[in-house]
Amino acid sequence: MTFESLNLVPELLQAIAKTGYRKPTAIQQKSIPLVIKGVDLLASAQTGTGKTAGFTLPILQRLTESKPTKPNQAKVLILTPTRELASQVYESVITYSQFLTIKCACVFGGVNINPQMKKLRGGVDILVATPGRLLDLMSRNAVCFPNLECLILDEADRMLDMGFLPDIKRIIKTLPTQRQTLLFSATFAPEIKQLANQLLNKAVTISVTPENTAATTVKQWFHPVDKKSKGKLLSYLIGHHNWQQVLVFVRTKRGANKVAYDLEKSGISSGIIHGNKSQGARTRALKEFKAGKVRILVATDIAARGLDIDHLPHVINYDLPQVAEDYVHRIGRTGRAGKKGEAISLVSADEIKLLSAVETLIRKKLQRILVEGFEPVHDVPNTKLKPKKNKKPHKKKMAKQKSHANHHQLKNKPKATGRSKKRSKRTK
Repeated sequence: MTFESLNLVPELLQAIAKTGYRKPTAIQQKSIPLVIKGVDLLASAQTGTGKTAGFTLPILQRLTESKPTKPNQAKVLILTPTRELASQVYESVITYSQFLTIKCACVFGGVNINPQMKKLRGGVDILVATPGRLLDLMSRNAVCFPNLECLILDEADRMLDMGFLPDIKRIIKTLPTQRQTLLFSATFAPEIKQLANQLLNKAVTISVTPENTAATTVKQWFHPVDKKSKGKLLSYLIGHHNWQQVLVFVRTKRGANKVAYDLEKSGISSGIIHGNKSQGARTRALKEFKAGKVRILVATDIAARGLDIDHLPHVINYDLPQVAEDYVHRIGRTGRAGKKGEAISLVSADEIKLLSAVETLIRKKLQRILVEGFEPVHDVPNTKLKPKKNKKPHKKKMAKQKSHANHHQLKNKPKATGRSKKRSKRTK
């Protein structure tokens, strides 16, 4: 299948050709015709499969037939969980709309709100936003949505994980009920299905990959190493293989700072992205990394989703993530759009449970490779894939439900009469 066969307008085909893409990915093949038809969509796609273009292209196609926007309004609203993902989506819209007369804005927190308000005054066709900043702008009457045609929730599962559900509900209350809604998620978790039932109308569900699987284009392995030797091993691997572009994931902000500092001391240029960095600093670090001005970008899981780096060859897990699902999102930064990539984890003995959780999730044992000179004193034990367990209700939740049931029974239990009370005392 080609992009031409999807009946996209010439201006979009021209923009696609300029990016160098020739064939649509599986998610694009399925989603583009449906979105153009105007149906509601619940889509699950593995990270790195091109789902951003899967909704951006058909939305732009529909806007070519739409009426001009009004001041302080938007016709399409795209909600994302993080600033990085908002910027990435915005860049995709700009790239694909370069031969169209489309107005787009991107708003998120951590930066001055006044330029964002100024840009919204004339109205925009597409508004990409994070929930918190959008609510702030709405409270200042900087933007409203009486003529909204389409709502898109990107990385919806991540938004729920980050506690954005109350914000999303507040935003949705202000939107017209007659609209198209698209919900994109990496998983079809029960919470996502529940949200879809609330938001979508006669939705079509599509899924192109099994949940929690890594792209087949990513080669994965791990190096057993003592915790105290991880920094030296990281520097050795980068120098020995002459890697020029590596995304390194660490568990904590403090850890990210230390890893970047140690790399710089070794003469390896590094940038940092984590929650304590200002938006300007994060944007600058990512820009320098993409441009090749720094070889290494050290990040916490804030960057596991939403970072779109063309042809990123290597991802290193300096620390394994606390949540196994984050491993899939981390390594999904490489091996994108059919390109090959490598994901290397540095695993110490105290991370054995985290390693086992990752392998159980992806249903695959990672290859173990010892690096000469870095053999660990405390070896990483062998792991076994655990059988998948059916999710059971949380103990606290069950106790709460039981307590509620008991309370209900007591509340509705007939009251004993005085005679029955006396009888009960005699029988005791």
